[in-house]
Amino acid sequence: MHICNLSLIFAEDMTLTIIILLVTVAMFVIGKLRADIVALCALVVMILCGILTPAEALAGFSNPVVIMMVGLFVVGGGILQTGLAKAASRKIMSLAGGNDIALFMLVILVTAVIGAFVSNTGTVALMMPIVVSMAAEARKSASTFLMPLAFASSMGGMLTLIGTPPNLVIDGILRDNGYDGLSFFSFFPVGIICLAVGILVMLPLSRMLLKNKANDRERHGKSLEQLIEEYHLAGEVAAYRVDVRSSIVGKKVAELNLRADHGISIIEIRNDVKRHRGLIRNVTQSMPTQDTVIEADDILYLQGSKEKLDEFSSVASLRHIASSGINFYDIGVAEIVVMPESRLVGTMLRESRFREHYGVNILGVKRGKQYITANLPEIKLRSGDTLLIQGRWENIIKIDKENEDWILIGQPNEMADKVTIDYKAPLAAVFMLAMVLVMALDIIPIAPVTAVIAAGLLMVVCGCFRSVDAAYKTINWESVVLIAAMMPMATALEKTGTSALVSHSLVSLLGSVGPMALLCGIYFTTSLLTMFISNTATAVLMAPIAMSAAIEVGVSPLPFLFAVTLGASMCFASPFSTPPNALVMHAGNYTFADYVKVGLPLQIIMGIVMTIVLPLLFPF
Repeated sequence: MHICNLSLIFAEDMTLTIIILLVTVAMFVIGKLRADIVALCALVVMILCGILTPAEALAGFSNPVVIMMVGLFVVGGGILQTGLAKAASRKIMSLAGGNDIALFMLVILVTAVIGAFVSNTGTVALMMPIVVSMAAEARKSASTFLMPLAFASSMGGMLTLIGTPPNLVIDGILRDNGYDGLSFFSFFPVGIICLAVGILVMLPLSRMLLKNKANDRERHGKSLEQLIEEYHLAGEVAAYRVDVRSSIVGKKVAELNLRADHGISIIEIRNDVKRHRGLIRNVTQSMPTQDTVIEADDILYLQGSKEKLDEFSSVASLRHIASSGINFYDIGVAEIVVMPESRLVGTMLRESRFREHYGVNILGVKRGKQYITANLPEIKLRSGDTLLIQGRWENIIKIDKENEDWILIGQPNEMADKVTIDYKAPLAAVFMLAMVLVMALDIIPIAPVTAVIAAGLLMVVCGCFRSVDAAYKTINWESVVLIAAMMPMATALEKTGTSALVSHSLVSLLGSVGPMALLCGIYFTTSLLTMFISNTATAVLMAPIAMSAAIEVGVSPLPFLFAVTLGASMCFASPFSTPPNALVMHAGNYTFADYVKVGLPLQIIMGIVMTIVLPLLFPF
């Protein structure tokens, strides 16, 4: 009696789990609710129905893969913020020579090669900021490259034994059953075929995705560099280092009387300190006040005509230094528009007291199509004038609150977050390479998740971000919650016996038909399960079944086990089947339907090709 009741409970739980899974998938496809909200709803329903305990349901949020995703978002943000991504993207673009197909091929091949030795999650985290930066430079939609990037990292994982966890799972099953283990490059022929099929299928599909996603490109205001170019300031600002013997050392800015006597002004004072051969470099920027004292080795950014700058630098014994232009670290620029009822209308700029009240400089005035940068203190302001202001980011943000007299154009918080801290690029490169080496080499006794957390923490502590808040903003919580909330679905499927039922039914149905039919069934069952369970968990579940099926039929287990690792790794039709798919979801502005539209054809074609090829590479 108790056994009957128990069986009935298991049957009810299994039915409920399947219904919840089907409804969840349907909601993902419909796309009316955000994917993370749908996943959380499914999680809560499974707790309320008693399928999962609260501890089982919340286990995904402490899973090392989820924690690693959070850390990798921060590492990727550091790569972007320090300009490393931009430098690498320009290199890839120069190699492609302006050819779109060559650019696509380079992204895929570089990603696959890295993915052969580094986890696919780490590979995507490394390449994603580079590809986003490259797309921005080339004025293309990042969505064209990001989904193929995620898929290529999984294909690259099939090139070596350590490329992806399912490879190690089938190697372990072989050894446990008395067979010879697989060598490091046993997977190479399979991986090359996967890569070839992937490129041939993804190239046209990604172009279709570009067509559909072109209008989704974010619209931003003017960049900081565009503002400087628009106001023609690049030629009017020059950098000079104050020599120890300079006549202005020890003097206050007020004593120099630069505007009245020389027609120039100091817009910034910078200090650049280098240690350990330039690896550790700190740059500080400050806005000079009338009481600021000029010190030796200060770098002065002076604004004025070339003749007046040359004249003053000669008199003051200043040394002109090469500069990449006006840099924006602590100090930035923005535009404000003078309102018709503003108290500033009709007043001269020297009477506006912007520096005294708000700590900002006026670098230029735009009036209609005219740009005014000379003799600014004597300019009488008019309604509708646009002022280019320069100051510390916190002062620009503060000035945005004075809505009665002006309107600030753009979002200073967002502009500040996009500032490239390029002098920290060497440090960011060291942290990134150290992380990759630890993840790639098993001889280093540090867990990958530890390496990622350490790299992200070092990026923050060593100043690769403007602030801790800027680092937190790089984390895409939608993707993190989506993966964490869907992971317990695997537990529910296993706990209720759904996974085992599907697997054993497959063997009993196809085992008698022949090894080819059984191979095809194992491949596509694994592929189907991976859409709802992590690829590693699916491989652990299916590998013993594949081994038993091969022994039962009396053939070599190799093609069946390779079908398991391929079915588990080549899953592209869902954003939560693998962490790389989830990592690119937000950055590429993808929906669940996009993965089905692009990933499902690739997944099916890959399955058909590999079920034909596997018996040729590993005969029955």
